[in-house]
Amino acid sequence: MPGFMDMAIEEARLAAARGEVPVGAVIVRDGAVLATAGNRTLELSDPTAHAEVLAIRAAAAKIGSERLIGCDLYVSLEPCAMCAGAISFARLRRLYYGAADEKGGAVEHNVRFFSSPGCHHAPEVYSGIGESEAGRLLKAFFANRR
Repeated sequence: MPGFMDMAIEEARLAAARGEVPVGAVIVRDGAVLATAGNRTLELSDPTAHAEVLAIRAAAAKIGSERLIGCDLYVSLEPCAMCAGAISFARLRRLYYGAADEKGGAVEHNVRFFSSPGCHHAPEVYSGIGESEAGRLLKAFFANRR
């Protein structure tokens, strides 16, 4: 669903405007948006305040359950190991992500969390959705910081 990834990319833009690494996430169930979030690690002085974790927390609070059964996550960047763990524990149905992260990604790079023996639940994974726009945002953000 490109529309939901567009929303995640807009959350990434908002994160960049706050000086955060531009990553955005959206959680959807039955075609309805439950939560949106962008990175807030600096703002909240919280290393766990990644877009995915914040969206998972908000969606879980909204539905009153720690299990997001039947929910899909759209995120602009390949999740890290921490976020992959949260996705697994939340029991998200599908993960759609934009740009690959060869350095910090943990889905199709590095630890490949969902393929590891310790992973109790693996979502269906679809990568490369909105990849060029998500990658452009990240490259521009880091180029401006150098």
